[in-house]
Amino acid sequence: MDVYDIIIIGAGSAGMSAAIYAKRFGMKTLVIGKVVGGLLNDSHNVENYPGFPSIPGFDLMMRFKEHVESLSIPIKEEWVETVTKNDDGTFSVKTEKERYTAKTILIATGTKHRHLGVPGEERLAGKGVSYCATCDAAFFKGKDVAIVGGGDSAAQAANLLAQHASHVYVIVRKDHMRAEPLNRERLEQNEKVDILYETKVVEVLGENSVEKIKLTKPFKGSDELAVQGFFVEIGADVQSELAKPLGVERNERGEIIIDAESRTNVEGVYAAGDVGNRKFKQAITGAAEGCIAAFSAYDYLQRKEHGREARFGY
Repeated sequence: MDVYDIIIIGAGSAGMSAAIYAKRFGMKTLVIGKVVGGLLNDSHNVENYPGFPSIPGFDLMMRFKEHVESLSIPIKEEWVETVTKNDDGTFSVKTEKERYTAKTILIATGTKHRHLGVPGEERLAGKGVSYCATCDAAFFKGKDVAIVGGGDSAAQAANLLAQHASHVYVIVRKDHMRAEPLNRERLEQNEKVDILYETKVVEVLGENSVEKIKLTKPFKGSDELAVQGFFVEIGADVQSELAKPLGVERNERGEIIIDAESRTNVEGVYAAGDVGNRKFKQAITGAAEGCIAAFSAYDYLQRKEHGREARFGY
């Protein structure tokens, strides 16, 4: 059985950047990720990644993938079920198809869309309830839609929806949006958009598809808003379940606790990107952390196998 120097679990900006650097360090590298690109695939336009003034998230991630594949790094589009540490100090990674072995592990599994958890949401998922405006906006051309969320992802999604829908209602539970000023201003200046502050959605109504949403605060005299689409953009939950059996420390939000070198408390296990306990999470910070994690893993192997410290720089 092949033994990899590093197996990278996750194929988003952090995982693929780590793969590029690991390969350049001469490490035998494998990337495993069920969805290449991760949640960034759902971003309509990325406007803050250096070198790309504006690029669809999916296109940016395909550029990452092309770079990884140009270095002959294998990417297995498989779902990782378990990661265990072997008696000899190596790690076993079991997917639904195969079992792989590595000397080090990088967890770059990112996040998943958070659900609102109100009645009708799950029942009407895919029937007007959506978690991806990039994927589904075009299906609501000429229709009224609502989106719940107050962050930048919600603002970007609402701006995209306004290009297709007849009208967009943005439901914000606080008295302000936390979005970047530029994205918030675009919404406020759009005549097709109404922002409902200090309001929550308590139920999604409809027989076979979304027909209405019920609000905690009346809008134009009614606590029910007639819409044909309902988009949920309230953030994401980290996918760190694989870390728990390894004894990797996580915080109260489930984020993997890492140091400045992307090391966890378990020797040979690293984490990078949105799954880690960084306060600021972006594609560019994930890419940087992936690079750092790859170097940390390389340094660890150099010390362990050759008794010398790894050093690179300008």
